Amino acid sequence: MSTLRKITLIGTGLMGAPMSRNLMKAGHDLTVWNRSAERAAPLVAEGAKTADTAAQAIAGAEVIITMLSDGFATQALLDDDAFRGSLSRGMIWIDMSSAKPEHARAQSAQLADLGVDHIDAPVSGGTKGAEAASLAIMAGGDAAVVESVAPLLAAMGRPVHVGPSGAGQLCKLANQTIVAVTIAAVAEATLLAEKGGADPAALRAALKGGFADSVILQQHGHRMSEGNFTPGGLSKFQLKDLDNTLAEADAAGLTLPATQSVRDRFAYFCNEMDGADLDHAGLYLELKKRNDLT
Repeated sequence: MSTLRKITLIGTGLMGAPMSRNLMKAGHDLTVWNRSAERAAPLVAEGAKTADTAAQAIAGAEVIITMLSDGFATQALLDDDAFRGSLSRGMIWIDMSSAKPEHARAQSAQLADLGVDHIDAPVSGGTKGAEAASLAIMAGGDAAVVESVAPLLAAMGRPVHVGPSGAGQLCKLANQTIVAVTIAAVAEATLLAEKGGADPAALRAALKGGFADSVILQQHGHRMSEGNFTPGGLSKFQLKDLDNTLAEADAAGLTLPATQSVRDRFAYFCNEMDGADLDHAGLYLELKKRNDLT
Protein backbone atom coordinates (compact mmCIF):
# COMPACT_ATOMS: atom_id res chain seq x y z
CA MET A 1 0.00 0.00 0.00
CA SER A 2 1.23 3.48 -0.82
CA THR A 3 2.21 5.56 2.17
CA LEU A 4 0.56 8.58 0.52
CA ARG A 5 -2.99 8.96 1.77
CA LYS A 6 -6.18 10.85 1.05
CA ILE A 7 -6.52 12.93 4.23
CA THR A 8 -9.01 15.42 5.61
CA LEU A 9 -7.74 17.68 8.39
CA ILE A 10 -10.35 19.54 10.42
CA GLY A 11 -9.20 22.49 12.51
CA THR A 12 -6.70 24.76 10.76
CA GLY A 13 -5.79 27.05 13.66
CA LEU A 14 -2.39 27.83 15.17
CA MET A 15 -1.37 24.16 15.11
CA GLY A 16 -3.53 22.70 12.36
CA ALA A 17 -2.32 25.10 9.66
CA PRO A 18 1.41 24.24 9.85
CA MET A 19 0.58 20.57 10.32
CA SER A 20 -1.46 20.76 7.10
CA ARG A 21 1.47 22.32 5.26
CA ASN A 22 3.77 19.51 6.33
CA LEU A 23 1.28 16.89 5.15
CA MET A 24 1.16 18.60 1.76
CA LYS A 25 4.97 18.78 1.64
CA ALA A 26 5.01 15.01 2.18
CA GLY A 27 2.80 14.59 -0.90
CA HIS A 28 -0.48 13.62 0.72
CA ASP A 29 -3.80 14.46 -0.95
CA LEU A 30 -5.15 16.93 1.60
CA THR A 31 -8.60 18.41 2.15
CA VAL A 32 -8.95 20.95 4.95
CA TRP A 33 -11.98 22.33 6.73
CA ASN A 34 -12.39 24.89 9.47
CA ARG A 35 -15.53 26.28 11.05
CA SER A 36 -14.25 29.77 10.15
CA ALA A 37 -13.55 29.29 6.46
CA GLU A 38 -11.13 32.20 6.26
CA ARG A 39 -8.66 30.31 8.44
CA ALA A 40 -8.50 27.51 5.86
CA ALA A 41 -8.26 29.86 2.86
CA PRO A 42 -4.44 30.26 2.90
CA LEU A 43 -4.02 26.48 2.78
CA VAL A 44 -6.43 26.22 -0.14
CA ALA A 45 -4.37 28.87 -1.92
CA GLU A 46 -1.32 26.66 -1.34
CA GLY A 47 -2.94 23.58 -2.91
CA ALA A 48 -5.24 21.98 -0.35
CA LYS A 49 -8.84 21.15 -1.23
CA THR A 50 -11.80 22.24 0.88
CA ALA A 51 -15.57 21.83 1.11
CA ASP A 52 -18.57 23.76 2.35
CA THR A 53 -19.24 21.45 5.29
CA ALA A 54 -17.24 19.10 7.47
CA ALA A 55 -19.41 16.22 6.26
CA GLN A 56 -18.55 16.99 2.65
CA ALA A 57 -14.88 17.43 3.54
CA ILE A 58 -14.50 13.88 4.89
CA ALA A 59 -16.41 12.15 2.10
CA GLY A 60 -14.05 9.65 0.50
CA ALA A 61 -11.17 10.28 2.87
CA GLU A 62 -8.96 7.41 4.02
CA VAL A 63 -7.81 9.28 7.13
CA ILE A 64 -9.49 12.02 9.14
CA ILE A 65 -7.34 14.20 11.39
CA THR A 66 -8.96 16.52 13.92
CA MET A 67 -7.05 19.32 15.64
CA LEU A 68 -9.72 21.00 17.74
CA SER A 69 -9.96 22.76 21.09
CA ASP A 70 -11.07 19.76 23.16
CA GLY A 71 -12.98 16.50 23.25
CA PHE A 72 -16.31 18.28 23.32
CA ALA A 73 -15.59 19.87 19.94
CA THR A 74 -14.62 16.49 18.52
CA GLN A 75 -17.77 14.91 19.95
CA ALA A 76 -19.90 17.64 18.34
CA LEU A 77 -18.70 16.39 14.95
CA LEU A 78 -19.51 12.80 15.83
CA ASP A 79 -22.97 13.82 17.06
CA ASP A 80 -23.79 15.52 13.74
CA ASP A 81 -25.97 13.25 11.59
CA ALA A 82 -24.56 14.49 8.28
CA PHE A 83 -20.98 14.08 9.45
CA ARG A 84 -21.61 10.62 10.83
CA GLY A 85 -23.29 9.70 7.55
CA SER A 86 -20.11 10.57 5.63
CA LEU A 87 -18.04 8.15 7.68
CA SER A 88 -17.36 4.82 6.01
CA ARG A 89 -15.99 1.50 7.15
CA GLY A 90 -12.21 1.28 6.97
CA MET A 91 -11.57 4.97 7.68
CA ILE A 92 -9.04 5.91 10.34
CA TRP A 93 -9.79 8.90 12.58
CA ILE A 94 -6.74 10.43 14.27
CA ASP A 95 -7.77 12.92 16.94
CA MET A 96 -4.76 15.13 17.64
CA SER A 97 -6.72 17.51 19.87
CA SER A 98 -5.98 17.63 23.60
CA ALA A 99 -8.92 16.02 25.39
CA LYS A 100 -9.90 13.92 28.35
CA PRO A 101 -8.85 10.26 28.17
CA GLU A 102 -12.48 9.30 28.84
CA HIS A 103 -13.54 11.23 25.72
CA ALA A 104 -10.99 9.34 23.63
CA ARG A 105 -12.14 5.98 24.93
CA ALA A 106 -15.84 6.78 24.41
CA GLN A 107 -15.28 8.11 20.89
CA SER A 108 -13.16 5.09 19.99
CA ALA A 109 -16.01 2.80 21.07
CA GLN A 110 -18.58 4.82 19.10
CA LEU A 111 -16.45 4.75 15.96
CA ALA A 112 -15.73 1.04 16.30
CA ASP A 113 -19.47 0.41 15.97
CA LEU A 114 -19.30 2.26 12.63
CA GLY A 115 -16.26 0.32 11.42
CA VAL A 116 -13.93 3.31 11.83
CA ASP A 117 -10.59 2.95 13.63
CA HIS A 118 -9.70 5.65 16.16
CA ILE A 119 -6.35 6.88 17.45
CA ASP A 120 -5.95 9.55 20.11
CA ALA A 121 -2.69 11.27 19.20
CA PRO A 122 -2.25 14.62 20.98
CA VAL A 123 0.96 16.52 20.44
CA SER A 124 3.55 18.61 22.24
CA GLY A 125 5.92 21.16 20.78
CA GLY A 126 3.72 24.18 20.17
CA THR A 127 3.60 26.16 16.96
CA LYS A 128 7.38 25.96 16.51
CA GLY A 129 7.22 22.17 16.62
CA ALA A 130 4.26 22.15 14.25
CA GLU A 131 6.12 24.35 11.76
CA ALA A 132 9.32 22.30 12.00
CA ALA A 133 7.48 18.95 11.81
CA SER A 134 9.15 18.01 15.10
CA LEU A 135 6.08 17.49 17.27
CA ALA A 136 6.09 14.83 19.97
CA ILE A 137 3.08 12.69 19.02
CA MET A 138 1.63 10.44 21.75
CA ALA A 139 -0.54 7.81 20.05
CA GLY A 140 -3.08 5.69 21.91
CA GLY A 141 -5.05 2.90 20.26
CA ASP A 142 -4.52 -0.39 18.47
CA ALA A 143 -0.81 -0.87 17.77
CA ALA A 144 -1.38 -2.17 14.23
CA VAL A 145 -3.53 0.84 13.33
CA VAL A 146 -0.92 3.24 14.74
CA GLU A 147 1.77 1.44 12.74
CA SER A 148 -0.30 1.76 9.56
CA VAL A 149 -0.35 5.57 9.82
CA ALA A 150 3.15 5.99 11.24
CA PRO A 151 4.57 7.40 7.95
CA LEU A 152 1.73 9.94 7.84
CA LEU A 153 2.33 10.97 11.45
CA ALA A 154 6.07 11.18 10.78
CA ALA A 155 5.36 14.02 8.33
CA MET A 156 4.33 16.08 11.37
CA GLY A 157 6.70 14.85 14.05
CA ARG A 158 7.84 11.84 16.05
CA PRO A 159 5.02 9.38 16.78
CA VAL A 160 5.26 6.93 19.68
CA HIS A 161 2.62 4.33 20.48
CA VAL A 162 2.01 4.75 24.21
CA GLY A 163 -0.75 2.24 24.90
CA PRO A 164 -4.45 1.50 24.34
CA SER A 165 -7.22 3.98 23.62
CA GLY A 166 -7.00 6.98 25.94
CA ALA A 167 -3.30 6.48 26.68
CA GLY A 168 -2.30 9.20 24.25
CA GLN A 169 -4.46 11.74 26.05
CA LEU A 170 -3.21 10.56 29.43
CA CYS A 171 0.40 11.05 28.30
CA LYS A 172 -0.49 14.51 27.00
CA LEU A 173 -1.84 15.41 30.44
CA ALA A 174 1.43 14.19 31.97
CA ASN A 175 3.26 16.33 29.43
CA GLN A 176 1.18 19.38 30.25
CA THR A 177 1.81 18.91 33.95
CA ILE A 178 5.56 18.99 33.32
CA VAL A 179 5.21 21.98 30.99
CA ALA A 180 3.12 24.03 33.41
CA VAL A 181 5.24 23.35 36.49
CA THR A 182 8.42 24.04 34.50
CA ILE A 183 7.02 27.33 33.19
CA ALA A 184 6.39 28.35 36.79
CA ALA A 185 9.95 27.41 37.77
CA VAL A 186 11.46 29.23 34.77
CA ALA A 187 9.39 32.32 35.58
CA GLU A 188 10.70 32.36 39.16
CA ALA A 189 14.31 31.81 38.06
CA THR A 190 14.03 34.54 35.42
CA LEU A 191 12.55 37.06 37.84
CA LEU A 192 15.11 36.20 40.53
CA ALA A 193 17.98 36.69 38.09
CA GLU A 194 16.56 39.94 36.75
CA LYS A 195 15.90 41.51 40.15
CA GLY A 196 19.14 40.20 41.65
CA GLY A 197 21.25 41.89 39.01
CA ALA A 198 22.08 38.97 36.69
CA ASP A 199 21.33 38.94 32.97
CA PRO A 200 18.52 36.40 32.32
CA ALA A 201 19.85 35.79 28.79
CA ALA A 202 23.29 35.01 30.25
CA LEU A 203 21.63 32.75 32.81
CA ARG A 204 20.02 30.73 30.01
CA ALA A 205 23.36 30.49 28.21
CA ALA A 206 25.13 29.40 31.38
CA LEU A 207 22.57 26.67 32.10
CA LYS A 208 22.50 25.34 28.53
CA GLY A 209 23.35 21.65 28.49
CA GLY A 210 23.08 21.27 32.27
CA PHE A 211 20.44 19.53 34.36
CA ALA A 212 18.30 22.68 34.55
CA ASP A 213 18.25 23.20 30.78
CA SER A 214 15.08 22.61 28.78
CA VAL A 215 13.22 23.81 25.72
CA ILE A 216 10.97 25.73 28.11
CA LEU A 217 13.94 27.48 29.72
CA GLN A 218 15.39 28.50 26.36
CA GLN A 219 12.18 29.36 24.48
CA HIS A 220 9.85 30.57 27.19
CA GLY A 221 12.61 32.11 29.27
CA HIS A 222 13.42 34.21 26.20
CA ARG A 223 9.74 35.14 25.84
CA MET A 224 9.65 36.24 29.47
CA SER A 225 12.77 38.38 29.12
CA GLU A 226 11.44 39.98 25.94
CA GLY A 227 7.87 40.39 27.20
CA ASN A 228 6.63 38.54 24.11
CA PHE A 229 3.47 36.63 24.91
CA THR A 230 2.05 36.30 21.41
CA PRO A 231 0.44 32.88 21.65
CA GLY A 232 2.12 29.68 20.62
CA GLY A 233 0.32 27.74 23.34
CA LEU A 234 -2.75 29.52 24.71
CA SER A 235 -3.03 29.93 28.47
CA LYS A 236 -6.71 29.00 28.41
CA PHE A 237 -5.82 25.65 26.86
CA GLN A 238 -3.07 25.12 29.44
CA LEU A 239 -5.67 25.72 32.15
CA LYS A 240 -8.08 23.28 30.48
CA ASP A 241 -5.38 20.61 30.35
CA LEU A 242 -4.49 21.12 34.02
CA ASP A 243 -8.16 20.80 34.98
CA ASN A 244 -8.29 17.54 33.05
CA THR A 245 -5.08 16.35 34.73
CA LEU A 246 -6.49 16.99 38.18
CA ALA A 247 -9.75 15.24 37.30
CA GLU A 248 -7.79 12.16 36.20
CA ALA A 249 -5.69 12.32 39.36
CA ASP A 250 -8.81 12.56 41.51
CA ALA A 251 -10.30 9.53 39.75
CA ALA A 252 -7.10 7.62 40.53
CA GLY A 253 -7.15 8.75 44.18
CA LEU A 254 -4.07 10.93 43.75
CA THR A 255 -3.15 14.38 45.04
CA LEU A 256 -0.83 16.45 42.82
CA PRO A 257 0.12 19.52 44.88
CA ALA A 258 2.44 21.24 42.38
CA THR A 259 -0.10 20.76 39.60
CA GLN A 260 -2.89 22.14 41.76
CA SER A 261 -0.86 25.20 42.69
CA VAL A 262 0.13 26.10 39.14
CA ARG A 263 -3.42 25.37 37.95
CA ASP A 264 -4.77 27.95 40.39
CA ARG A 265 -2.23 30.48 39.15
CA PHE A 266 -3.22 29.90 35.53
CA ALA A 267 -6.88 30.28 36.52
CA TYR A 268 -6.09 33.67 38.08
CA PHE A 269 -4.03 34.70 35.04
CA CYS A 270 -6.80 33.71 32.63
CA ASN A 271 -9.80 34.93 34.57
CA GLU A 272 -8.55 37.92 36.54
CA MET A 273 -5.72 39.25 34.35
CA ASP A 274 -7.27 38.71 30.89
CA GLY A 275 -4.45 36.34 30.03
CA ALA A 276 -6.55 33.55 28.50
CA ASP A 277 -5.50 34.30 24.93
CA LEU A 278 -1.85 35.01 25.73
CA ASP A 279 0.94 32.43 25.54
CA HIS A 280 1.26 30.20 28.59
CA ALA A 281 4.68 31.75 29.22
CA GLY A 282 2.55 34.71 30.33
CA LEU A 283 2.40 33.08 33.76
CA TYR A 284 5.47 35.28 34.24
CA LEU A 285 3.09 38.26 34.31
CA GLU A 286 1.09 36.63 37.10
CA LEU A 287 4.33 36.16 39.07
CA LYS A 288 5.26 39.80 38.59
CA LYS A 289 1.82 40.89 39.72
CA ARG A 290 1.99 38.88 42.93
CA ASN A 291 5.35 40.58 43.58
CA ASP A 292 3.83 44.05 42.91
CA LEU A 293 6.07 44.53 39.90
CA THR A 294 3.38 45.49 37.35
